[in-house]
Amino acid sequence: MDGAIGPGGAGMNLEHIKTCVRCGLRYDWRRSSSASLKMTYCNHLCEAADLGFTIEALLHAEPEPEEAGTASG
Repeated sequence: MDGAIGPGGAGMNLEHIKTCVRCGLRYDWRRSSSASLKMTYCNHLCEAADLGFTIEALLHAEPEPEEAGTASG
């Protein structure tokens, strides 16, 4: 299906409607709160629940510092 449907000049374009892989909700991917996986999850809660983390959190994560006095090797 393509084209605009609904009220207003622009209506709702069916090309922008996706189905969330976790909850099955139909959503407009351009309005998804899932920052990195907009075309997969309807929001960041479904992303975190399905993956166990969000891609944004992973990208901003900092590695834990190694303990002082531990020799590797």
